[in-house]
Amino acid sequence: MFDFLIQGFGVALTPLNLGLAFLGALLGTLFGALPGIGPINGIAILMPLAYTLGLPAESALILLAGIYTGSEYGGRMSSILLNVPGDAGAVMTTLDGHPLAKKGLAGPALGLSAVSSFIGATVAIIGLTLFAPLLAIVAVKFGPAEFFALMIFAFASMSAMMGKDPLKTLIGAVLGVLISTVGVDSGTGVLRFTFDMPELYDGIDFVVMIIGLFAVSEILLMLEHAFRHDQDGEMAPIGRVMVKMSEVLYCKWAILRSSVIGFVIGVLPGTGASVASAVAYTTEKRISDHDNSFGTGNMRGLAAPEAANNASAAGSFVPMLTLGIPGSGTTAILLGALMLYNINPGPMMFREQPVVVGGLIASLYIGNVMLLLLNLPLAGVFARVLQVPRWLLVPSVAILAFVGVYQLHSDLMAIYLMLVIGVFGYLLRKFGFSLAPVVLGFVLGGLMEENLRRALSISGGDAGILFQSKLSIGLWIAAALVVLVPMFAGKLKAKFLPAAKAS
Repeated sequence: MFDFLIQGFGVALTPLNLGLAFLGALLGTLFGALPGIGPINGIAILMPLAYTLGLPAESALILLAGIYTGSEYGGRMSSILLNVPGDAGAVMTTLDGHPLAKKGLAGPALGLSAVSSFIGATVAIIGLTLFAPLLAIVAVKFGPAEFFALMIFAFASMSAMMGKDPLKTLIGAVLGVLISTVGVDSGTGVLRFTFDMPELYDGIDFVVMIIGLFAVSEILLMLEHAFRHDQDGEMAPIGRVMVKMSEVLYCKWAILRSSVIGFVIGVLPGTGASVASAVAYTTEKRISDHDNSFGTGNMRGLAAPEAANNASAAGSFVPMLTLGIPGSGTTAILLGALMLYNINPGPMMFREQPVVVGGLIASLYIGNVMLLLLNLPLAGVFARVLQVPRWLLVPSVAILAFVGVYQLHSDLMAIYLMLVIGVFGYLLRKFGFSLAPVVLGFVLGGLMEENLRRALSISGGDAGILFQSKLSIGLWIAAALVVLVPMFAGKLKAKFLPAAKAS
């Protein structure tokens, strides 16, 4: 690996590849910041262009990988400033990022997220360099039963997301799972909850779901606030525009823990940044939330998912390069890009394509530094989005939402569906529900059902397969502990704390 890396820096430091790495980082940041585009669409747009321009395989991959990692950085901007996630991995960032912005700490929040993203990605790239073959061996042991247990663990961890009202968290997650079942059942061909509408046969698209839930509901809340206060716009406070070193040091363990969690989950094929950021956030909440400040603007609550989703993005390259299995939806497109150049990823790729592998890994180091240098100085500029009057901000967010959905589907039905989901999200928020469990239930529900079907197909319907391997048993035990330990800890605290205070 070190030989590949030395050779790779020789490839990545050429003027052409340096320019492509910077272009990918810049475009990726913009794609991530615009709700509805994200890394998958950005790469899908530029991949044919890179191929038709005749770029070498390593140069094309450097450009596309820069878009991927840059999008994970960019997704935080709209999450923090507008409470509208740029992509699935940025959903958890809204929980503490936007409250920090409303407190006048938009600049420090953007700066801390950039530093957390840089550290998370760096830890994961070092892990990719050192442990790729070993981690690929572990990842390949995850079959459908283990993935189903992992989804159960993620749902169990979700109970920490809103500790004050776990019932609403559960209801939100169940609603998300129900929405994920809309469409044709892939196993039986039965139509589920389509109401005889052909447009729903393929299910509800994730972009329509996330933009409706977050962007449209946020627009409705902005309009309600403006009408109630009889004003066109409210100047949000900007406050400081740079993060302090003391704030970074305050979050150091949260960042490191979440970086490792994100990398390990990123190595598992089919999980992605949304699962990584959710597990990292809930884990950090259980460890660090001693004053119930998560969800109200806690720096650690922002740093944890930001470190995790960037670490997950870098970790997803491990199964792609070593096994030829895409670690996420984005790396599935990158896999297709390699096949355009007649390169077959897998165990022999490190021996047969050292220039491509080394150049890619070296470019991840270089692109990560570029992204930090690009994002830190601009934190204050981005923070000034909060000073835009509501009469201009509301239609701007609406235009982004409508354009983001229409450019993907070119169908008015998608617009109508987005509006319906937006009103639904608005009502949920008015009744005190968090939208994050709904989105995670929607994302994880499909993965959970798919892996459960596969596991039962393998075993001929025997549910015992879900508890056969040591990995799945360990995940089931971890899920049970996540639910039971806080329950018993709360009872013990209620029993002994009054006596201790009295004494």
